[in-house]
Amino acid sequence: MSRGARWILVAVVAALVIVLAGPYLVARISVGNAPPPLGLQTPGESAAPSQSPAPGPFDPDGAWIVGAGSQAGYRVDEVLSGEKGTVVGRTEEVGGSLVVEDGELARAEVTVGTGSIASDSVVRDDAFRRLLETDVYPNAVFVLTTPVDLSGIEGDEPLTVEARGTLTIRDVTEPVTVALEARRSGDGVQVSGAIPVTFADYGVSVPELPFVTVEPTGTVEMLLELARGPQVLTPSP
Repeated sequence: MSRGARWILVAVVAALVIVLAGPYLVARISVGNAPPPLGLQTPGESAAPSQSPAPGPFDPDGAWIVGAGSQAGYRVDEVLSGEKGTVVGRTEEVGGSLVVEDGELARAEVTVGTGSIASDSVVRDDAFRRLLETDVYPNAVFVLTTPVDLSGIEGDEPLTVEARGTLTIRDVTEPVTVALEARRSGDGVQVSGAIPVTFADYGVSVPELPFVTVEPTGTVEMLLELARGPQVLTPSP
């Protein structure tokens, strides 16, 4: 084989290695660099900072909407080429409505556009959208099923509560319990929450590949910026 032919062969092989292994090398580099869980922020922090509560008495009763700056997504552990890491995907395509009556969160519905959830890997994001069939089921929806006592939200300290409801993914609805932390932020309220999920419960099969192992469970995270809004949910019977 001539020197020129050998160089052509080497170039072709190198190109194939880059094309086939490149996405996984990028993903491997990013493993372990996951952002921290979505949570309440203190005034002055750069990521989704809360504001000092507005002066005067605070009455939580009324209608609220999920406003700008809200985020939601997933967090799941994986082992990539023998290295443990945490994968995080997020979106700001979050909406919803809540109603507080007599100091209780009476109704709530939060919708997340799953097709817009993005991590640090395009390859992973494409696989995520295929698994969730986001072209057919573009949203994940949480609906509150049991009222939540909000006593203490009037103060300056965070309020920690549990909320029971349902989570719908891929048109499959399962009961869930959400650990919530809420705090006044300016004229609104900032709420963070985490929902543990088992992917198989929603008909999602975790991919089995020789170079990566994904845990069968994960967490749905949310950080909601709530603002006063019109009541849009149907009143309870």
